[in-house]
Amino acid sequence: MGKYTKQDIFRMVEEEDVEFIRLQFTDMFGVLKNVAITSSQLGKALDNKCMFDGSSVEGFVRIEESDMYLYPDYDSFVVLPWNHLSDGKTARLICDVYCSDRTPFIGDPRNVLKRAI
Repeated sequence: MGKYTKQDIFRMVEEEDVEFIRLQFTDMFGVLKNVAITSSQLGKALDNKCMFDGSSVEGFVRIEESDMYLYPDYDSFVVLPWNHLSDGKTARLICDVYCSDRTPFIGDPRNVLKRAI
């Protein structure tokens, strides 16, 4: 059982006045990438429905296979302490990368580590 549930994350976003969430992942070279969403899109993200263009990330996929999904790791949720805008705070969720057919992306470093473990 994980540390956080979907309801916990919604509650923390509300209590902490979080306005933006960064859905973070790494490319094949370990460089941190992210897709920023507003708190109103959080439900979509937590339901694994946030997509991004994988062909725009070096080493990921060709343009024909570009639709990829981000699956947030609920336990990685944290409000960023250095990014407090007057309009609200920013939080982050570390994500696994999945292909358009909802299978784990073989080039996702988190996926590689999980398979190795």
